Amino acid sequence: MPLLSTASNFAKPDDAFRAIVEAHRGLDDEQSAALDAALVLILANHIGDIDVLREAVELGKRRVVADVQSQHQS
Repeated sequence: MPLLSTASNFAKPDDAFRAIVEAHRGLDDEQSAALDAALVLILANHIGDIDVLREAVELGKRRVVADVQSQHQS
């Protein structure tokens, strides 16, 4: 049974997306990747549940692989 909530938990999901995009403004690629890595570790710690984290990692990985495959088919 999945533990990971994939439905939006934000009252204003666009505001959450905008906050992440805005955080990257003015950063070069290396700084942006470092910010992403820091956010992943901070939020993983906040979750504090290894099963949920594993589920999120697997879902994220599947999405990235699917995106790459669809780009190669275009």
